[in-house]
Amino acid sequence: PLAPTPRLHQRLLNPRPGKLPLESIQVVLEELRKNGNLEWLDKNKTSFLIMWKRPEEWGKLIYQWVSRNGLTNSVFTLYELASGDDTESEEFHGLDEAMLLRALQALQQEHKAEIITLDDGRGVKFF
Repeated sequence: PLAPTPRLHQRLLNPRPGKLPLESIQVVLEELRKNGNLEWLDKNKTSFLIMWKRPEEWGKLIYQWVSRNGLTNSVFTLYELASGDDTESEEFHGLDEAMLLRALQALQQEHKAEIITLDDGRGVKFF
């Protein structure tokens, strides 16, 4: 068999932008939405958020850390969870505040946490 030429190989690895048919793009986006990894940000479906993990998955990781470290019935600020020294080795460390809140809301729906207002911002109590 003939090996692909460097130019063909480059085109296979880096297809030109805008060459994928719109229908194909829509299929991919719909699959991401069905799996919970995409959320439309407008009614016209022109802007969207793609999530590496769903909020429920982030919530599960956070709650596993809480449980593993015996921290149920503890209160944390959002900053402590996302940026604190204690979570530095955790996958959720550095998670942006909007996604962190969504993860905590998922835990709140499961009655595993309650989002609270603190003097210096928001926090969460785990159960």
